[in-house]
Parts: sequence; structure tokens; C-alpha cells
Amino acid sequence: MSAAFTYACCDCEGMESCPGKVTAATEDEVWKLMELHAVVAHGEDPSSWDNDTREYLGTLIRQE
Repeated sequence: MSAAFTYACCDCEGMESCPGKVTAATEDEVWKLMELHAVVAHGEDPSSWDNDTREYLGTLIRQE
């Protein structure tokens, strides 16, 4: 079985109570799902995330 990538929103500073978690076959898929989750669950606009935010979020993506 090939590796999967995951992101758990509760790992993000300030989002500890969020149960959202995504798993996908590629890191690119995880990013798309993370962005969709941010819009739907938190009312965020991922296009407003700066490079520092994206870099931080990238450290929270895990390969299983």
C-alpha cells in the first residue's frame, strides 16, 4: 500500500477544538482539502494566507 498524507486541524495553533482531519494520496490533494475545510468550517479565505502561514501549515502535514 502506498503512503498517505494527513492533516489534522487540531494540530494548528488556535484550532485545538476542531475535529477536522483530511487524508489523501498526495500532498497536493491534502492542500486542496485543507483549503476547502478552512472555507467551510472556519469561513477563512485560503488565498489570503501568506507564505509564513502556508509554510507553518505545511509542517503539519504528515506522511503515514
